[in-house]
Amino acid sequence: MKKNTLTIRGLDDKVVENLKARARTRRHSLEAELREILSQAARQPLVLDPLAEADRIAAMTPLVRPMAEERPLLCAGGEP
Repeated sequence: MKKNTLTIRGLDDKVVENLKARARTRRHSLEAELREILSQAARQPLVLDPLAEADRIAAMTPLVRPMAEERPLLCAGGEP
């Protein structure tokens, strides 16, 4: 597998500091942490249409129907 080198310019100093802190927390070098972040991002599916993606996920979710014997919730006074 060919390894490539990337250069990212124009990152805000705060972004870099946050990434360094994240890397330290995970006991990684900044380079290793960025490699992991980019690898994870590259494995995620690209969602161009969020509503279509929501419909796709909803289609995988089974319908939940209320049970016939469910009782109505009681109000504070004890009456439904």
